[in-house]
Amino acid sequence: MLHTIIKRNSYQDSVNLMLLTNYISALEGVMQASIMMGTPANKDIMCNSGLYTDELEPAGANDMCIVIDTETHSGLDDILVAVDSFLSDQSVNSSQSSTESVRSWERALKENPHANLAIISVPGQYAAAEADKALDYGLHAFIFSDNVPVEEELSLKRKAHDKGLLVMGPDCGTGVISGVPLAFANRVKAGNIGIVGASGTGIQEVTTLIDRMGGGISHAIGTGGRDLSEGVGAITMLDSIRGLAHNEQTEVIVIISKPPSETVREKVVSQLQGLPKPVVTLFLGEKPSGHEGNVYEAYTLEEAAMIAIDLAKGAAVQPLYSMPIDVPKTALNPGQTSIQGLYAGGTLAAEAAMLIADALQLKDGLIHEAGYVLRSNGHVIVDLGDDMYTQGKPHPMIDPATRIQHIEKAAQDPATAVILFDVVLGYGGHDDVAGVLAPAIEKAAAKAKTEGRNLYFVAALCGTHQDPQSYAEQKRKLEQAGVVVKESNNQAVRTVLAMMQLVLEDVPKTHRPAAKTVPEMFSASAAIEALLAGKPSVINVGLRKFTESITASGAPAIQYDWRPIAGGSVKMQHILNQLKDYRFTS
Repeated sequence: MLHTIIKRNSYQDSVNLMLLTNYISALEGVMQASIMMGTPANKDIMCNSGLYTDELEPAGANDMCIVIDTETHSGLDDILVAVDSFLSDQSVNSSQSSTESVRSWERALKENPHANLAIISVPGQYAAAEADKALDYGLHAFIFSDNVPVEEELSLKRKAHDKGLLVMGPDCGTGVISGVPLAFANRVKAGNIGIVGASGTGIQEVTTLIDRMGGGISHAIGTGGRDLSEGVGAITMLDSIRGLAHNEQTEVIVIISKPPSETVREKVVSQLQGLPKPVVTLFLGEKPSGHEGNVYEAYTLEEAAMIAIDLAKGAAVQPLYSMPIDVPKTALNPGQTSIQGLYAGGTLAAEAAMLIADALQLKDGLIHEAGYVLRSNGHVIVDLGDDMYTQGKPHPMIDPATRIQHIEKAAQDPATAVILFDVVLGYGGHDDVAGVLAPAIEKAAAKAKTEGRNLYFVAALCGTHQDPQSYAEQKRKLEQAGVVVKESNNQAVRTVLAMMQLVLEDVPKTHRPAAKTVPEMFSASAAIEALLAGKPSVINVGLRKFTESITASGAPAIQYDWRPIAGGSVKMQHILNQLKDYRFTS
């Protein structure tokens, strides 16, 4: 029985609503629940999930839509009380925050006149317009929002390039500027290694490994996953490389990306070979055989970090980076033949799939279908951060509920031998993900035991000892639950491969001079050099929790509590923006 409640003019950000949905869904008597703002896209999601009702039709983008599927009418009043209580707690937390908030761009710029960076985390259909405003105000834009059309991304990045600004994203999960964490990022020590990466967890893995190996980060610039596509042409990556090349704090540059098109790759590598600084490249999915000139090619995220550390110390780069793996003894039934990888981080999932595909000598390698990045010979790697798993739900790094469901399902399969997963710490993520996952892991292992099977769990723990979650405590909780914990994704995957009697061969790399002459160097823009010269001054447009990590790092930030204008109509907003531009230029 579906019940619909519309709360007029009660805008909440998407993370709060997703957490509220999970909270209400767990209440007794609730079979299913969906709580979203009344945008057309959200109504489509409700329709596809079987939770659409006619009462939703007049709801607008500023109206909170609550649809609850219950067995009876009884208990509905208690559920609504729980909704109001949750929202009241969020309101109290916001009012107690020391962060100043505003409700317009004009006010934000008045309160923070020296702002040079805007973080955009509004719903995807509105993100490009807000980023465009940021560029007009002379701010670099960090677009956390996803579901932005590639045509709008290209337009924004071309405009930013012409203005000497950076557009990081869309779908940019991670950044670190002068020690200030942006979005999902870790607290890392300062140092001389600068990173440009297309991904979120790829940057997190490399920066945290460098930190724990004793090195430090100058900057980590995210570009978004499509930047190195043929259609976008690496606009942000190339401008970021120029910025790091002229940044005094940066002595070594690391590039992280899935394989780009051949023409884009050639353009990027050509610029790298013209730099006066050494560079480490990781094009995930490629297995390089050697280094060329000042460009050192890595196979895994861990190898990229290890090469960068040696270069930062002035040490020689080794032909082979490998380490002994402590492999636990296993006792598996003959039918237990599969690895089940349940990842929150997309790049970590892709790296795991790459290594397993290499060990299996698969010709096809990685796939991208229905949330899977590998599905072969019974082995599965799932990216639980994929859009198909996060529509209307929190990202698994924020809320582990989806991953727990997949752990339960994988554990029931008698073919499952090992469940492989990542635990990513840092700002933006869950406060105690190990503490939430541990009971589910213990329960799954115990149930398998009663069925005559030993079920093994191996985790890659990504984080630093400075992160808001305690690295040591998270590791202890996982190990107490019987999990084999490794300090890199590479080590975790290789451990699982060894447990399954699979071999992954590494080949020593050669080093040859650069084949091409050094191209003409381009200078970085004054605005990019200024951004990298010190802590950013931020206007945070959207998710409030991103502001908290910025101010905790000593950087100035204003919280812009964004709301859709014009009833949420993108077309009407476009018209209003054109009228505003006309007024300013007339």
